[in-house]
Amino acid sequence: MESSAESSDVDRDVELHVIAREPSEADGGAVTEERSPLLSQAEKPKINIFTLSYPRRKPGEEIIRSFEPEISAASQFLSWVWSGSKYSGLMCMAISSTIYFTMEVVTDVFSVQPIPLLEVAFTRCTMILVLSYMWLRKVEQPLSGLGNAKHLLISRAFMGYISLISFIYCIQRLSLSQAVVLSLTTPIIASGVARFILHETYKVAEIGGLACSFFGVLFIFRQLLTTQDQHGERNSKSITESGHIYAILAGSLSSLTGGISYCLIRAGANSCDQPLLTVFSFSLLASPAAGICLFAFETFVFPSFYSFSLMLVLGVLGFFAEVFLARGLQLEKTSKVTNVLYMEAALSQLWVIGSARIAPTFGRIFGCLLILISVFGTMYIGPDKED
Repeated sequence: MESSAESSDVDRDVELHVIAREPSEADGGAVTEERSPLLSQAEKPKINIFTLSYPRRKPGEEIIRSFEPEISAASQFLSWVWSGSKYSGLMCMAISSTIYFTMEVVTDVFSVQPIPLLEVAFTRCTMILVLSYMWLRKVEQPLSGLGNAKHLLISRAFMGYISLISFIYCIQRLSLSQAVVLSLTTPIIASGVARFILHETYKVAEIGGLACSFFGVLFIFRQLLTTQDQHGERNSKSITESGHIYAILAGSLSSLTGGISYCLIRAGANSCDQPLLTVFSFSLLASPAAGICLFAFETFVFPSFYSFSLMLVLGVLGFFAEVFLARGLQLEKTSKVTNVLYMEAALSQLWVIGSARIAPTFGRIFGCLLILISVFGTMYIGPDKED
């Protein structure tokens, strides 16, 4: 009993000794000092509705952060399109056609004062010249010492300007539908000329795609070729009249030189490995030449600020359309990418039908369907059939 009492006393002493033990200055002072601010109630800050602190955010920071994924996705998409991957050539041409369609929509929606076509062409070519020069300077692309590419670029500029000025003459003397149908023969002519200039070979799918798209164009404009357009076009006249013969010849010359120009764009871009040089060379010749023709044959109309701003916007859009067109021709075979250009005609008709400008007839719907089937078929099976 004594031993058990002693052991219990020892246990009790040990238990009291552990509980009552105070930390020494060597090992417990630091812990006390570290924990004292957390345990001190006197230093605890008082919080009320007037002292609550909110995270400061710069105006628009949250909005910008929310758009970062979309901007990143768009930049990645454009980088993939431009990089020269399997579908890059066809996608570049599709983007170019979409931009041209956007230009038509902008022109249709935002009405401006009547401005001569040569003045519009001069402004657009000048904008393309300035933007292409700035881009070339930014990428430090030399403009001299191009070797054989220089002759290709000069020929491309000359053919492109002849095509432009011939189309302006044609559209001033023919109805819009007739001029558009003539201009839409350019992809077919480009594919034919590429057989001789670039020694490209044809495939059944490529010929069938071009034929399907052009038949779609004929279905769309079948009624407009023989009747008066609802938007004030002049009545279509017989092609046997002397004035219209010259206009049709000018339109045919525009399509021929345009097709040759497409082949020279492809050859020049591959020769100098810079598609933007083909855009710069064209605008370098077309801008001053269009200005000379403007002051020589037409009356200059001083545009209002609204009209001039719209012309600048169209010039910027035209620049990007030309750049993507040149890149598409550089990367892909001519007979493939030129078929994608017909997408612009289908989109334009769908826009006019959707805006209730014209009635949706069977010919227009069927023509748009033919073009879209041909274009998407070319984009789907075209790259898989490369040589």
